[in-house]
Amino acid sequence: MAKHYKILTLNAISKQGLERLPADSYSTGNDIAEPDAILVRSAKMHDMTIPASVKAIARAGAGTNNVPVAKMSERGVPVFNAPGANANAVKELVFAGMLMGARNLIPALKFAEGLTGTDAEISKAVEAGKKNYAGIELPNRTLGIIGLGAIGSLVADAAIKLGMNVLGYDPEITVEAAWRLPSTVRKAQSVDDVVKNSDFITLHVPLIDATRNLINAERLALMKKTTVLLNFAREGIVDDKAVVEAINAGNLRAYVCDFPANALKGCAGVVTLPHLGASTMEAEDNCAIMVAEQVRDYLENGNVLNAVNFPNVAMPRESEHRLAIANANVPNMVGQISTAVADAGLNIHNMVNKSKGEIAYTLVDLDSAMPQAVIDKIAAIKGVLMVRAI
Repeated sequence: MAKHYKILTLNAISKQGLERLPADSYSTGNDIAEPDAILVRSAKMHDMTIPASVKAIARAGAGTNNVPVAKMSERGVPVFNAPGANANAVKELVFAGMLMGARNLIPALKFAEGLTGTDAEISKAVEAGKKNYAGIELPNRTLGIIGLGAIGSLVADAAIKLGMNVLGYDPEITVEAAWRLPSTVRKAQSVDDVVKNSDFITLHVPLIDATRNLINAERLALMKKTTVLLNFAREGIVDDKAVVEAINAGNLRAYVCDFPANALKGCAGVVTLPHLGASTMEAEDNCAIMVAEQVRDYLENGNVLNAVNFPNVAMPRESEHRLAIANANVPNMVGQISTAVADAGLNIHNMVNKSKGEIAYTLVDLDSAMPQAVIDKIAAIKGVLMVRAI
């Protein structure tokens, strides 16, 4: 009998995504008991009691700050995300922000909304006042991009097509991301190199200890006085107080971000948007589809793609009998697993093992079903976090 999986949704998940989980083998909802997996968008899970039945968590978005990733790693539970699924939505908002800053659109809008009098008087006021909102154009300006992942590479490509020069920096760039980059992107040697030599600076890095207050008073002092700074990545990457001080001192043209905060209120050169980066129907659909497909493949086949705490592991099914094992990344784990299988008189048809940081993950295809006693024996090996027969 085919297994039936239960999926708990902590937020409204796009219908297009949930449709990737066929109703004959999946139940989904916000009141599911003992779920096999959890789909989440923005719900904060750190104080949540996560049932022992949960085998996977998937966040329909890129960041996983709202998920207790470390605790899930200790349980051998992969945490999936959807890198790149909302990249185009964020890219478009970055350019909207660039134009807001370059053309003084928000103060100009407020000026126009405040005009009173007859049409003739308004027209006269427009002609007298528009000089206060003169801006700059994008071609031949330099855009500095810090973080060249899925979003950063799309921003780079679009900027080049608009005639801009692009200076990029990402010490953690992957081979896949490097292939996506246009060849005309110039490589910066450091964050300081970017901030000193750019007319526009856009940030596309995760919020971790190393990136908290990445843009601080010291780096703001290195920027041109005409620089437009954009943050559509994460709150906390930019020191808000330092930005306001730089703008008020005339040392920064504008700051456009997706993260309103009290420290930014009332500063004429700041534009804040209500976290709109991924708020498009297309992005929500793309994220939900991606994570639903990843969770389904993991539950049904044990394959892992785009888990922030597990290595990518995919192995074609060559047997009806598969074992998935997550363990601490320490020596001799594969040997102990193989010995347990051999001692039970079972034949390994195919096997793959990969690691990521402190976690290792193994898929084993067997020629026959594995008895529960052998599964229990493997689970008892020191360092094994999870064993699952699929």
